[in-house]
Amino acid sequence: MVAGFDDALSSLVAKANPATIHEVGCGEGYWVMRWLGQAIDARGTDFSTQVIGMAKEDADGRGMDPGRFEVRSIYEVMPERDSADLVVCCEVMEHLEEPQKALQALQRIARSDLILSVPREPLWRMLNLARGKYVSALGNTPGHLQHWSQRGFVSLVSQFFEVVEILSPLPWTMVHCKPEKRG
Repeated sequence: MVAGFDDALSSLVAKANPATIHEVGCGEGYWVMRWLGQAIDARGTDFSTQVIGMAKEDADGRGMDPGRFEVRSIYEVMPERDSADLVVCCEVMEHLEEPQKALQALQRIARSDLILSVPREPLWRMLNLARGKYVSALGNTPGHLQHWSQRGFVSLVSQFFEVVEILSPLPWTMVHCKPEKRG
């Protein structure tokens, strides 16, 4: 399943062909370091001091600039420091109390392209239950506050961006968007 996610994200990044990438919610920095290895000017932010510390340490160990990682909430991104040709925000929205506010924040920094992904519900929960995970929470992964079907997520994102492509690597929904034309 993870290979399907990786292939889908890689194909969308290749189509966007960005000079710069900002991964919002980068976690330990796996994708940012992968893109840096492909000679793409990438950086990442995450609200967690702990995971950014891990990303910086890993980057340093690989001879990469640890300064490419910063602690920052999705709600605090600003165009002058956070804009990029491509903004990637995968496996973040389901953890947020205010996803609409987060999408408004991403509108401020996505110059050309945005890629978002979330677990596809109710499939995600069913697969967790089938694995015997999170049974007492009916398969809900700890920390998941939002639950979207593919249709529901696309509908939400369409309020803020032009959705140009929808991929469904099992069990996720991944969307490639463009900022809506203003004016």
